[in-house]
Amino acid sequence: MTSDLDRHVELAARAHQRLLADLDQLDVDIGAPSRLPGWTKGHVLAHLVNSGDGHAHIFDAAMRGEVVAQYPHGVEGRAADIEAGAPRPFGDQRDALRRSIWNLEGKWATSTWEGSGIAPSGAVVAVTDLPFLRLREVAIHHVDLDIGVEFADLDAEYVRAELRRMEMAWAARQPMGMTPLPDGALALDPPERLAWLTGRLTVDGLDPAGVF
Repeated sequence: MTSDLDRHVELAARAHQRLLADLDQLDVDIGAPSRLPGWTKGHVLAHLVNSGDGHAHIFDAAMRGEVVAQYPHGVEGRAADIEAGAPRPFGDQRDALRRSIWNLEGKWATSTWEGSGIAPSGAVVAVTDLPFLRLREVAIHHVDLDIGVEFADLDAEYVRAELRRMEMAWAARQPMGMTPLPDGALALDPPERLAWLTGRLTVDGLDPAGVF
């Protein structure tokens, strides 16, 4: 493994444990709204379980030399699974998330890091990219759960790495290509800039980033 991959695995595992530790201290009302429009806290938890299981599915297939979709039943099946899981009691969802995390980290521990899978967007993604994508899911949805964690509380190393990726993605979408961020975005501190880039923060004078 490369040093970046080693670090992404470590950061993702740390994010997993931080999320589980917070959930172990709470009795989350799974029917309460999350910070994502139209999603309850139960929807976010169900998504985190299904996303982790989908990553594990890709790793299993890659070990067999196969390339499969993260969600075998497609985008509609993904949405149906989230809807079905969202109303489950909090304790059941927390336990399912813990099992999903343990299973996925076990795949990381035994992976040869060869092969690829198909992301929900349809893009082919190398398995070496999956730990960072999982880190993104867990970190940002930890905030989306609205259980006391803000972007300013996220791991600073993750924020720096994610900003590099998001800022490049934003620049690449501009008409001239590789355009620097607007001054209003650059004036934000790094966690706030990341919140704006991921569509979690509205800033006066700035259009939505539109990259996430």
